[in-house]
Amino acid sequence: MEWARGDVLGRGSSATVTAATSTSGEIFSVKSVDFSQSENLKKEQHILSMLNSPYVVSYKGYDTTRENNNIVYNIFMDYMSSGSIIDLINSRKGVGLTNMEIARYASNIVKGLDYIHSSGIVHCDIKGRNILVHENGAKIGDFGCAKWANQVSLISGTPMFMAPEVARGEEQGYAADIWAFGCTLIEMITGNSPWSNVTDPCSVLYRIAYSNEIPDIPSVISDQVKDFIIKCLIRDPRNRWTAKELLKHPFIQQFDENSNEIVCEKIGTNSPTSILDQDVWDSIEESSSLSSLSSSLSLVMDDKFGQSTCFSVRQRIEQLACKSETEKWVSEKGWITVRGCGAVIDRCGR
Repeated sequence: MEWARGDVLGRGSSATVTAATSTSGEIFSVKSVDFSQSENLKKEQHILSMLNSPYVVSYKGYDTTRENNNIVYNIFMDYMSSGSIIDLINSRKGVGLTNMEIARYASNIVKGLDYIHSSGIVHCDIKGRNILVHENGAKIGDFGCAKWANQVSLISGTPMFMAPEVARGEEQGYAADIWAFGCTLIEMITGNSPWSNVTDPCSVLYRIAYSNEIPDIPSVISDQVKDFIIKCLIRDPRNRWTAKELLKHPFIQQFDENSNEIVCEKIGTNSPTSILDQDVWDSIEESSSLSSLSSSLSLVMDDKFGQSTCFSVRQRIEQLACKSETEKWVSEKGWITVRGCGAVIDRCGR
């Protein structure tokens, strides 16, 4: 297949996502990384190739190309015209999402989670930046941290969205995705990250892992929506609702029965220009920052749990470095020359 690489849509710690067009005129997105660093992207390709849901970003194939004397590994996916939920909020310049958008996206996300969990997969990094939107709704994207439920692996994801059991290093299963989904709903409603009232990253990690607290739930929403979020944020993962149970919640059922009905109360429009204004974690991506965080975390944990506990928590934070792609959908104009690339298109029989 011949295709041309277009505007850069997002950049993560290692991979780059660009728009692309084939010679037949099809527009899609391409996630690319240097072949020598492609192990994680190959794992993502394998997982995506096994999924087929209207609530998960569609996989279209993969190939390798030679660009600027480097071999590049690429996977092809849906082009989502509005970017992520975060980009959509940012584009509104403080206006925020509408009630109907929040209800529709919540319905789409929980259906996507039910599908991937039924397929034996844990996403491990649910958050607004990894929920992609277009005119028909939302899809779960970025499976760079995903794993099989029975797979023993390092903890991954974004600390601000971590469930208590994940922050303690105990487990990262389906229930952890549900907690992150509850945090994402707060993000969608308020225009702020969960735990946005805490400015010290060490303090918020301690609160997630060892307190009895949950993120502040907005007061402007209806009791029904508040109850739905609470079901996602039960601290004990054994009692937290599953995606299948959430599908039966009146909030989702009411929206599905009548998608024209507004199921939330009026939501304020005082969201910041950038939803990440108060996100203390997004700046912690480089190793130097992680080193600083580790030192601070050591001081926080010493008084309560001693050096051995502090060391294990510090290790877990360091293990999160660069595992979560935090794409920012931007425009870098210009299409490069269409070229033949010897594509290997894998549609899994679909």
